[in-house]
Amino acid sequence: MTRQEIQARIAALGPWFYEFDLGTYGRTVSALPPAVAPIHETRLEMVNRVVDGHFGVRLRQIRCLDVGCHEGFYSIAMARKGLREVRGVDVREASLAKARFVADVLGLRNLSYELCNCEDLTVEAGGRYELCLFLGVLYHLESPMVCLRNIGRVTSEVCIIETQVIDEVTGQTEWGSREWAQPYHGVLALIDESAEFNNQNTETGASPVATCPSPEALRFMLKQAGFSRVEFITPSPGAYEQHRRGKRVVCAAYK
Repeated sequence: MTRQEIQARIAALGPWFYEFDLGTYGRTVSALPPAVAPIHETRLEMVNRVVDGHFGVRLRQIRCLDVGCHEGFYSIAMARKGLREVRGVDVREASLAKARFVADVLGLRNLSYELCNCEDLTVEAGGRYELCLFLGVLYHLESPMVCLRNIGRVTSEVCIIETQVIDEVTGQTEWGSREWAQPYHGVLALIDESAEFNNQNTETGASPVATCPSPEALRFMLKQAGFSRVEFITPSPGAYEQHRRGKRVVCAAYK
């Protein structure tokens, strides 16, 4: 396509959630408020820190799965780093159309996209991946444990998770009798995203029921999903404000 055709396609596919630099062909403009837009670079910086530190010189041998890839911002970044194979999956074809368009313009041949719900992920469908990305998705899900178990099965080395979190709650509850009790392993909050979901907001999950974890609930669920070690990544001083305040977290879960 010519530069003019590409710019027309950018306009036709809009509005955009992410800002992509397409070199001489121009760039997309994010519809997010300017104060929120830095969240993307914060996530990417923290992801790159984990990926580079863990894989090092093995990067070109690595397969990556980006679950809930949206418009492909992070899978495209991984493909541009030179990973052997990157696959993005998402529940919305409209988002995947944008991801495929950007990948084509940038000439990324190590990258593919597929329509898929994380509740339906299987090893048989794509094998196992040394790296899995699960960014900005978990807290939009109705069944987060189902998805984490699926991701645990398809990840062979490390999964990087970014999510909104709620404040921690500690304590215990009666469990069958007033004499018996069980401690909390973190808590989950149910969030009603009906208004956004019914308005076809692409930032929601596959249903209007969202389940947001506390940090310890996230750690506990990842352990139950088959990850042996969970490390919360410290945000940089210039990180997005929610990460600095601990209202969003990035963690690396290792097999």
